[in-house]
Amino acid sequence: MMAPPPVKRRKGEKKAKNSAPPLDPEAIDCDWWDTFFLRNSSLSGVTVPLDEDDAFKYFFRASKTTFSYICSLVREDLISRPPSGLINIEGRLLSVEKQVAIALRRLASGDSQVSVGAAFGVGQSTVSQVTWRFIEALEERAKHHLRWPDSERIDEIKSKFEETYGLPNCCGAVDTTHIIMTLPAVQASDDWCDGEKNYSMFLQGVFDHEMRFLNMVTGWPGGMTVSKLLSLSGFFKLCETGQVLGGNAKTLYQGAEIREYVVGGFGYPLLPWLITPHDTTSSGDDDPSDPMVAFNDRHEKVRSVAATAFAQLKGSWRILSKVMWRPDRRKLPSIILVCCLLHNIIIDCGDYLQDDVPLSGHHDVGYSERYCKQSEPLGSELRGYLTEYLQRS
Repeated sequence: MMAPPPVKRRKGEKKAKNSAPPLDPEAIDCDWWDTFFLRNSSLSGVTVPLDEDDAFKYFFRASKTTFSYICSLVREDLISRPPSGLINIEGRLLSVEKQVAIALRRLASGDSQVSVGAAFGVGQSTVSQVTWRFIEALEERAKHHLRWPDSERIDEIKSKFEETYGLPNCCGAVDTTHIIMTLPAVQASDDWCDGEKNYSMFLQGVFDHEMRFLNMVTGWPGGMTVSKLLSLSGFFKLCETGQVLGGNAKTLYQGAEIREYVVGGFGYPLLPWLITPHDTTSSGDDDPSDPMVAFNDRHEKVRSVAATAFAQLKGSWRILSKVMWRPDRRKLPSIILVCCLLHNIIIDCGDYLQDDVPLSGHHDVGYSERYCKQSEPLGSELRGYLTEYLQRS
C-alpha cells in the first residue's frame, strides 16, 4: 500500500510535531474487560464459563497472555493513526486492548457489527473501522507465524508424522474448505457458484502434525475444481520447482526411495510430491489385510489432521463458518488470512481451545469430493513404494 503524498507547508509555517499531545489516562477506556464481562456474562441463551480466565477465552479464543501478545503485534499500527471518532458511549477513547477485543469478538463470533458493537458499547461504524484496521495490521505484522518451515523444522514434522501415523518422509496434509457468502446479483457469476449451488470462496491449507498452517491460498472462486485451485497456487509452483518439498529423500527398502511429499484426498491429482489414496471402489475391497486398504487407512488418518484443523479454524473464527452477507471480495482474502494467522498464533503460543469451540461436524457440510483422475507415473510409483513399505513393516 502506497503512503499518501506529504502535505506541503506554506512558507514560514512551522513543522508540526510528530507526537500526539498527551492524553489524560482517565480519557482512555482501560477497564473495558470488567465492563464487557458484566454486560455479557449473564445474557439469556448464552452459557459463559464462571471462571474469569475461561470466560475471556470463551469470548476471544485466546488466553489473556496470548491476547497481550496479539496486542503487542498491532499496537504500533493501531496508535500510529489518530483514533479520532474511536470512542465508546461514555466518550472515552478506545484503548488498543479494547480495539483488539472488538476485532477478535467480531471474527470469533461472526455476529453482526451491530451486535458486537452493543456488546462493547460502541456503534456499528466503530466496529467496522476497528476490525478492518486490526486486520490490516495483523496481516502485515504476523507474517512470521505462517511460512514454510526450515529444514530442521521439516525434519521434526516428518519424524512426528511417521511416529504417529507410520508414513515416512511425510511433510503435511493438504485440504480445502469453502467460505460461503451471498453476492449481489450484479456480481453473482457462475464462477463463484460451487457444486452445491452456494456462492463461495476456496481456502486451501497445508498443515503439520500440530494442525498448524504451513501454507495457505485463498481468493479463488469456489466453483473451480480442487485440482485447478492447486495448479493456480503458489504452493504448486514452489513444489514443481523443488523450492518446497525438495529436501532429503528416504530409503524405504532396497531400490525404493521416497521423496518429501504431502497427502491429499481424491479431489487432488496424484503427483510425485502429493500422494492421494488408492481407488478401491471398483474392486469393492475393504479387507484391512489388503495392502491398498491398509495404506488408505494410514493415509486417511494423516489427511484427517487437515480436516480437524479446518474444523478448529471455522469453529474458532465463526465469521468463516457463517454465510457472509455480500462481503467485499477484494477484502475477504485478508479476513480469511488473518483468521489463519490467529489459528497459528494460538498454537505457537501453546494455547488451547475449549472443547466446544471446534465445529462438531465436518468443516464443509454438504460438499462431496469431486474425483480427480489426473495421475503422474512417478507419483503412482512412489505410492506403490509406500504401500509395500507399510506391508513390510
